[in-house]
Amino acid sequence: MSSQRILSQCRKELQQFRRDRITMGLAFLLPLLTLFIFGFAIRLEASDIPIAVQDLDRSPLSRAYIERLVGTNQFRPVPFEGNDPVKGAVDRGRARAAVIVPPGFSRRIAAGRSADLQVLVDGSDANNARIVRNGIEATTRFFLRQQGLLPAEPPIEAVLRLWFNPGRREALSIVPGVYAVVLWIFPSLLTAIALVREKESGTILQVYACGVSARDWLLGKGLAYLLVGLAMALLVMGLGGVVFGLGLAGDPTPLLAGTLLYLAAAVAFGLLLGARSRNQNAAVQGVALIGFISALLLSGFIYPVSNIPFPLSLLSRLVPARYFILVTRDAFVRGTGWPGVVLDVGMILVMGTLFLALAHRSLRPMQLSG
Repeated sequence: MSSQRILSQCRKELQQFRRDRITMGLAFLLPLLTLFIFGFAIRLEASDIPIAVQDLDRSPLSRAYIERLVGTNQFRPVPFEGNDPVKGAVDRGRARAAVIVPPGFSRRIAAGRSADLQVLVDGSDANNARIVRNGIEATTRFFLRQQGLLPAEPPIEAVLRLWFNPGRREALSIVPGVYAVVLWIFPSLLTAIALVREKESGTILQVYACGVSARDWLLGKGLAYLLVGLAMALLVMGLGGVVFGLGLAGDPTPLLAGTLLYLAAAVAFGLLLGARSRNQNAAVQGVALIGFISALLLSGFIYPVSNIPFPLSLLSRLVPARYFILVTRDAFVRGTGWPGVVLDVGMILVMGTLFLALAHRSLRPMQLSG
């Protein structure tokens, strides 16, 4: 029976996987290492930004402003050489901005006139320059209000409340995205290597000669690495929840169904690359270039999908990690359940089916007649 052949192939693949220590390490140690590196190293909110400050007024008001500016964890003062903070710090890369308080700063304010501050920001990194500018502007407004230089009750005041993540914990955004990257890369990599190894050793012809069809062979091998992927997901998500303090925010069934389908899609993607590759080096490069880069840069993990320019924005719609990130962030942050992610789970199912069909089509011409 076809089901018996699939299960036999699955058992054989799991036995080979268990005997290969390198593959075992690739399956469980590297995903954990990736989780810790990404989870602890990636920070989207900049802090401890070096700035050079020059106070030419040397008044109590100017000193109070400088103390407020560097009194937060966002900016850190750095010394500069000479009398020019731009040439002495910004041009040499020691500071990201220079703040110059002009002479007569406090005198103009005391007279009821406006006083200009000179702020020169390093624009070589556009995102960092935007953060520095916004931070200095917000600190300046807070200082003016604290000193009574702004009306106590402005005509319009926005009352803000952060929803879902009031503590602004970056782990709630980063770690669910790491789950999507890890559970896409390593299952597909293991599957692609295992399939190409069969082609390189020639055992694939022996399998065909025994009467096992390409479909049964793919399903058996895919089932084995789907089970490995499930063990990997339990390990990564379980340890990630303990280390980073993540907990389920709502109905867990979308996460369970989405993870199962996502792992199946990753395995099918690995089967496709393995079927199209001639050796293991080509398979690894395919997973690294197509799988890793797309999951990292085109999924919304680091950059919002809305920021991806055309036509790459169309390509991002074919990245399953884009949809699984929405599933994981909903499960661990938003908690809306099926109404919020049902379309994303459906897209994962569609793309996994497409990958498996393409893998079967690639291997079918290799099968012996009969």
